[in-house]
Amino acid sequence: MADRVFNVLFLCTGNSARSIIAESLLNHHGKGRFRAYSAGSFPKKAPHPYALDLLSSLKLPTEWLYSKSWDVFAAPDAPQMDFVFTVCDNAASEVCPIWPGQPMTAHWGVSDPAAAEGSEIERRNAFRQAFRELENRIKIFASLRPEKLSRIALKKKVDEIGRLSLQQPSRESA
Repeated sequence: MADRVFNVLFLCTGNSARSIIAESLLNHHGKGRFRAYSAGSFPKKAPHPYALDLLSSLKLPTEWLYSKSWDVFAAPDAPQMDFVFTVCDNAASEVCPIWPGQPMTAHWGVSDPAAAEGSEIERRNAFRQAFRELENRIKIFASLRPEKLSRIALKKKVDEIGRLSLQQPSRESA
């Protein structure tokens, strides 16, 4: 069980910013123990350019990131998810597909940086803020050992992570 890779799906409505950032972060911080994916209920045509710019500037790979429907992961040939996390309030309130294998779910709401208004600097700062919140949560999640926790204890931990409002500096602001 220690060599098992856990599949994690991050959901938001457009799959262009928060879920894309979360996918990249967990694939980086998960160190091969977690395999992250992302999808949306109403995906945009492509990831938001500010999300891709931010990830690229931090040397996080972006070449495999693209916006896709959550239906892709409800298909019979899709990878079976161990965890499904919503990162926006809209996706959390929508009726989700039935995920094979009954993955553990939690809501990790983050403000939508793509909806930010103002100057370009203010809008890019919204992406940095979403990145920091997601990175802090994902680092905590990636440190968990799901194979060593009971399902009840694990559910409690993932729910607690979603309630955190962390404002700690990340490597991006150093």
